[in-house]
Amino acid sequence: MSITGFDLSFRNLYRFEFPTQFRRKTCNCTAIRSSLSSTSSSSTAVSDSRNADENHVPTSYGRRMMISMIAFLLPLHGSIQSSGANANATDDLLLLQGEIRKVLSKGKAAGVLRLVFHDAGTYEMDEDTGGMNGSISLELDRPENKGLKKSLKILVEAKKIVDETQPVSMADMIAVAGAEAVSLCGGPKIPVQLGRLDSMVPDPEGRLPEETLDALGLKQSFQRKGFSTQELVALSGAHTLGSKGFGNPVIFDNAYYKVLLEKPWLSSAGMTSMVGLPSDRALIEDDECLRWISKYAGDQDLFFEDFKNAYIKLVNSGAKWRRRNS
Repeated sequence: MSITGFDLSFRNLYRFEFPTQFRRKTCNCTAIRSSLSSTSSSSTAVSDSRNADENHVPTSYGRRMMISMIAFLLPLHGSIQSSGANANATDDLLLLQGEIRKVLSKGKAAGVLRLVFHDAGTYEMDEDTGGMNGSISLELDRPENKGLKKSLKILVEAKKIVDETQPVSMADMIAVAGAEAVSLCGGPKIPVQLGRLDSMVPDPEGRLPEETLDALGLKQSFQRKGFSTQELVALSGAHTLGSKGFGNPVIFDNAYYKVLLEKPWLSSAGMTSMVGLPSDRALIEDDECLRWISKYAGDQDLFFEDFKNAYIKLVNSGAKWRRRNS
């Protein structure tokens, strides 16, 4: 096996000729022989033997040197393998991102991001079921998933192209597409790990938070999925895309929180239906949620950072992963 030009053959290691400065130092018997008037044949043999030692490396020393070289080279081999695996993962991610960008537009971003929430949102921590597993493709006829067929269709088309080079799961495709939708519309760049497995069966029904829940109901629902109140509020900021009443529907920013603080629905009864969902308006009535809404309204960078972290957690929720070498 050859690693970066190093030959790890045991035979070659034994044949390795050590530099002069590392050879065993022995006495020079030539001067002694010349000074003696008579030398026995036995002493001559001893002298010759000692001279031969100058080019001889003791077996024990050679073995120690060989072991030291192997100990140095084997970690190098593992490091090279790890670097190769990382490079392949990066190439796969770039392939996905490239094909997704070909079919994704700002106008389609909200629907693609909604796919992520409806696929991953079925996760229940206590039962460890549901989650980011691509099962949304088997659940499109459910009332809560109305309108998602078009969003899934464009990802299926992109997936066909990707699969020709490197097969990818639908779960990975959706997770990466959601991140690309956010980035395309001006939001943070979100790194997404690949390797999720797809479920062959639909997830249990009734797992998604209902649009009519109050703040307490939302907090309890997200808690069952392993999310804090802060993460609930951060993820709710995704409604800045595509939702009515929260600024430009194709720009990912912190307008969602600014509008919630303004409470425009209170100025006119007709405005209520024009601004978000009942669950959006419920957040502002909860003191704990209000603290985070105020922070994100005043600091878009903080919102971006917290949304990125919560998104990564979301797309890993309930995911089953393929083995590294499979």
